[in-house]
Amino acid sequence: MNQNYKGHVIKKVNNGSIAMELGLEAGDELLSVNGEEILDVFDYELLMNDVYVEVMIKTRQGEECLLKIEKDEEEDLGVEFGSSLMDSYRACSNKCIFCFIDQMPRGMRKSLYFKDDDSRLSFLQGNYVTLTNMDEAALDRIIRHRLSPINISVHTTEEELRIKMLGNKKAGLIKEQLKKLYDGGISMNAQIVLCKGVNDKEHLKKTIEDLSEYMPYMESVSVVPVGITKYRDGLYPLEPFDKNDAIEVIELVEGFQKTFYISSGSHFIHASDEWYILGDIPFPEGDRYDGYLQLENGVGMVTLLQDEFEAALAETEGDDNKRHSVIVTGILMEKPLGALLNKLKAKFPNTKVSIYPVINRFFGERITVAGLLTGKDIIDQLRGKVQGMKVLITEDMLKYDTDLFLDDTTLKEVEDALDCTVAVVRNSGASLLSALLE
Repeated sequence: MNQNYKGHVIKKVNNGSIAMELGLEAGDELLSVNGEEILDVFDYELLMNDVYVEVMIKTRQGEECLLKIEKDEEEDLGVEFGSSLMDSYRACSNKCIFCFIDQMPRGMRKSLYFKDDDSRLSFLQGNYVTLTNMDEAALDRIIRHRLSPINISVHTTEEELRIKMLGNKKAGLIKEQLKKLYDGGISMNAQIVLCKGVNDKEHLKKTIEDLSEYMPYMESVSVVPVGITKYRDGLYPLEPFDKNDAIEVIELVEGFQKTFYISSGSHFIHASDEWYILGDIPFPEGDRYDGYLQLENGVGMVTLLQDEFEAALAETEGDDNKRHSVIVTGILMEKPLGALLNKLKAKFPNTKVSIYPVINRFFGERITVAGLLTGKDIIDQLRGKVQGMKVLITEDMLKYDTDLFLDDTTLKEVEDALDCTVAVVRNSGASLLSALLE
């Protein structure tokens, strides 16, 4: 009946679930729902939305059985599969001139070298995808399933330039793909990784103008500077941006923001925080980020952190207690954090906080964000300086749900080497204040 259908092996059956009541076990396979093959998690979730479903299962013993289930709407079987996608991840087929993975040294853990360009991870995890490995059927499936928002790495809307930047002939189809998603009513966010002398200046202006044609379904666009490590031998020659470049980018972006806000009530286009720090320009107010749609892209993180910190500080009663802690961060955040700590000192005069900006020796000094710091760089640069102290780091320095830095140094190894206690702080102003006052 379903012999040709791809089966999805059940890894775990949750307690109290429909699957447990039906006697399903780990090792059984899901073959179909309502007679339709399940390609991945999106098919599964869509088909399981009905209040009545017929589920074909192949047991560990090889027997196929059809289960007829009445349930609440959107209630699923209550099982977990080997992959969150119920499928293998789709690798990137591009050869981008700015690819960060191509700029990494050898010898790191294998998973860091995998280039994904899987549209499904855009919906599940917020990843940005280029659409170059998507055909008409894949776009139709997104529209049919009403999957949105989708986050898209655009970089430029000029056909030949995008082919050059992504190293993929299919990259030139971007405007057709965006139009199809727009006509299908799919919400989108876009990013532009800006490369000096490549897609900046007039190219950037044209890209912003082109993307604005897809409003309101194109909800936001971010402009972020390319990351350049010291491992670029044999790669496309990219140059770092300087202060004047940053000022020029911000002036262009903020000029467009004023126009878009008048016409649509949305600022639409946003420069990442790195531009403001590089250009030594005050950050925009929180309401100019339109709800922080591009927060994970480094857009508005500093403003949100400041606002959250000041709000929490206003609700906290000051004291004269003596405290001393250390914040370890990347070079990029030294000045913004210093401004926050000046406000802390006014209310907690005996609370001393030292900021240690760590230079990124591992990837090169041009990489200044905290999330790309390694345990070895932290150890080498703080050794002998923080004995017996509480050292705060942000959660994005560690691999998700582990205690590992990018170079596989563990938290304990850092603590032992520095003779200190390391506390991991969530990326919020309230969490930072709480950690400083503990």
